[in-house]
Amino acid sequence: MTEVTRELARWVAASQFETIPAAVRQSGVRSLLNWMGCAVGGSAHETIDLAIRALAPFSGPGQATILGRKERFDILNAALINGMASHVFDFDDTHLKTIIHPAGPVASAVVAFAEHRRVTGAQLLHAFILGVEVECRIGNAVYPAHYDIGWHITGTAGVFGAAAAIGKLLNLDEQKMIWALGIAGTQSSGFREMFGTMCKSFHPGAAARNGMAAALLAEQGFTSSNRVLEAPRGFAHVMSTSRNFDEVTRGLGEVWETALNSYKPFACGIVIHPAIDGCIQLRNEHGLKAGDIARIDLKVDPLVLELTGKRTPQTGLEGKFSVYHSCAAAIVYGAAGEKEYSDAAVRDAANIALRDKVHAVAHDNIAEDEVFVRITLKDGRELDKHVEHAIGSLERPMDDHALITKFNGLARDVLPVAKADALREMCWKLESLQNAGDLARAAAHD
Repeated sequence: MTEVTRELARWVAASQFETIPAAVRQSGVRSLLNWMGCAVGGSAHETIDLAIRALAPFSGPGQATILGRKERFDILNAALINGMASHVFDFDDTHLKTIIHPAGPVASAVVAFAEHRRVTGAQLLHAFILGVEVECRIGNAVYPAHYDIGWHITGTAGVFGAAAAIGKLLNLDEQKMIWALGIAGTQSSGFREMFGTMCKSFHPGAAARNGMAAALLAEQGFTSSNRVLEAPRGFAHVMSTSRNFDEVTRGLGEVWETALNSYKPFACGIVIHPAIDGCIQLRNEHGLKAGDIARIDLKVDPLVLELTGKRTPQTGLEGKFSVYHSCAAAIVYGAAGEKEYSDAAVRDAANIALRDKVHAVAHDNIAEDEVFVRITLKDGRELDKHVEHAIGSLERPMDDHALITKFNGLARDVLPVAKADALREMCWKLESLQNAGDLARAAAHD
């Protein structure tokens, strides 16, 4: 069998920033900008308050910023908390082929690390791109079987990405990079059972922390198996019922998964986005009010009901996994941002009344990013919308203006406007920063 782990580690260790295409570097910058907005915006969530309250007494020296807040933690715990904050809104980036949220595990690790050991913006961007490539390629090798049996792939694959990225910043050689991947792999975890709870956001945070720890251990000569990915009792065989190792190694340095990243216009599970998109389009085209509607019927991919079939969500986090609440919110508010997934919105009487009129049926011949929406009005009219690809998909991507608008809406809720705007511009200019640690420090709340 090909030495998959070694080949991947060798490529990461040898990679030179100058060989990464400009378009891929720009995709990396966009991903980091989107991640930063989500992390700062999510920093005020109750999930983060609780995590800080629990861990602050045990955190080491204040080496790194908790983005959007005044607290500083050691770099391992800062990576954990910032990773949680970046994912708690479920508004972060998505690698659509695997449904991995790539930036959370990797960016949370490298941004915290950059406050402790000085690196340039170009070095941080290089490490970030490599980390995303590693996690997404490993994800490609085991998706969808790995996901189908219940693993949350952002956590399980993300830990490899964080280890590779920090390993690159530590200048690990091939052997130590192999060990970093092995130490990461033995910590790979995260269950889909946790969707709709605070634990879902814990997964990318834990992946960031554990991946960083793996690389720091490897730097000191801490050993692991050399075949964590491909061995009979390694990651791919133990945690998936099928696997394709060519997905890990084929086209390394030529085909870039980072360039396939996408960004969410709606703060919820990605599989609901087509339905939200269709409902908002019909609402706007016909000036619909909730009281006009007798029934909403959806034809969706089976994964929609598997992941987001919560009929009676009780919290905002549960609402993010309810296609019923999401479609109701789309009609009531004309939006599905974070405010539409607050606890209050989920419990709002108007939303509840309308969500009870939403009916979804799964069809095997409908794609994951497709939906057929029919809204039946009380006057008997039927309004139809077929969404072939949701907004935010690779076919209908969010442009830079949309990303800026999204960032502003998230960061300005937490930071003063001038500070949020300065942070946004620093993200865009990441490659030219002489000290990448300035990025996190600029995101601290005064």
